[in-house]
Amino acid sequence: MRAFVGVGSNLGDRWAHLAAAARALRAAPGVAVVRASRVWDTEPVGPRQPRYLNAVLELETTRTPEALLRLLQDVERAAGRRRDVHWGARTLDLDLLLLAGRVVSRRGLVVPHPELPRRRFVLVPLAELAADMEVPGSGRTVADLLAVAPLLSVVPVGGYPL
Repeated sequence: MRAFVGVGSNLGDRWAHLAAAARALRAAPGVAVVRASRVWDTEPVGPRQPRYLNAVLELETTRTPEALLRLLQDVERAAGRRRDVHWGARTLDLDLLLLAGRVVSRRGLVVPHPELPRRRFVLVPLAELAADMEVPGSGRTVADLLAVAPLLSVVPVGGYPL
């Protein structure tokens, strides 16, 4: 099953955190990293904090949505992720954005990611990989959502450190 995961970091060695996330996902049973967007320097949303590096990874997985989410959370924890402040700074943030055209709504797991339409910092790199993909439940493509997403600074800074 195809999955798209948002990757972000704004604490510590941001590039190293992005690279470690890709390595951990590639090493996980039942997960293959298919492609990566470019990396984008973005302004944060939420409390005052450093700028982020953001990207999107396209995965192929045999894991259930819940098992994939657990893996993403395990990778975040291994990178020192703490959940002290809502929308606060973090070493690594992995968000399950889209999952094989499916809508999933369970306790602790909602796909497509509910904030996706408002997150230009995710839509820009996602559009590099899947601009014409319809976001399930919205009737709109990734490109459509990007065209109306709130403006914020999103600047390309390089290729994903795979």
